[in-house]
Amino acid sequence: MAETSKRRRGDRRDGKLIRDIEPIQYFTGIIYPNRCDNEAFFTKTIDLTRLNEFVQKKNEELQAKTDKTASDQGEYFKYTLFHVLVTALMRTISLRPKMNRFVANNDFYQRNDITAAFIVKKKFADNGGEGLAFIKAESDDNVDTIHEKIRKIVYAERKQTVTEGNQTEHAMELFMKLPRGFRKWIVRRIMWIEKHGWAPDSLIGDDPYQASFVVSNVGSIGLEDGYHHLTNWGTTSVFMLIPKITKRPVYNEDGSYVMHDMVDLKFTIDERLADGYYYAKSLALLAHLLQNPELLEEPMSKEVEYQWKR
Repeated sequence: MAETSKRRRGDRRDGKLIRDIEPIQYFTGIIYPNRCDNEAFFTKTIDLTRLNEFVQKKNEELQAKTDKTASDQGEYFKYTLFHVLVTALMRTISLRPKMNRFVANNDFYQRNDITAAFIVKKKFADNGGEGLAFIKAESDDNVDTIHEKIRKIVYAERKQTVTEGNQTEHAMELFMKLPRGFRKWIVRRIMWIEKHGWAPDSLIGDDPYQASFVVSNVGSIGLEDGYHHLTNWGTTSVFMLIPKITKRPVYNEDGSYVMHDMVDLKFTIDERLADGYYYAKSLALLAHLLQNPELLEEPMSKEVEYQWKR
């Protein structure tokens, strides 16, 4: 998961320069330099029957080993569909490394780490405030360790008051007190530094658009559909949107049907990273993991056997 080989000339602090890039990809990085001009959209429909059973089982196991007093007070951190989806996409990216590439300054890079970013709502209200969550996967991580990482971040964010914010938010507030012309000049310089991979952690350390992928759980606020653009700022090349879960009929051979919970996962991906075949096979792997969620209890880097049909 992490960088192991020695950094070479042309590498960035967050990724290694891909030196054996295919010619057609190399030229697309120059001809189409902006990430927002290279958005490819995909939808993957997931039947949640087995996932719901898996999440229920994990919560029963969690409650059984949680202190009774904490359980009675509702203080234990439940497993949710969100935790499983984040883990599954991390596992997919681990096994399909082109999904963890990014294009910056017309060059292609392989990211050093697998990271996920998302927004934590401090409370569900118009003025509830938001916090940024950024987690990194290790090769031995699984759904349990990712769940624990998310728990620690969510609790830390919700302990802050709405006005506390984070380091980036405070810096932006101070920045807005500067003269307008000077502000614009500084922003252009920061964008140039970030584009070349020279921005320090103090500037972009908790920036969600420096992650392998960003997740937006819009279903948690009742939205049934949506789309999220990529950004020219940062290096994030994959965006996953989780809309509201709906019930739909699943038909049997005799024409009868049963209603199942389903969700249409929405993906926005930088199409310069790979071809459509690679993306289709990657999403098939993601679907396989979600239909067989017990695989997510295995280490992140373990290979998965699955069949993909065109």
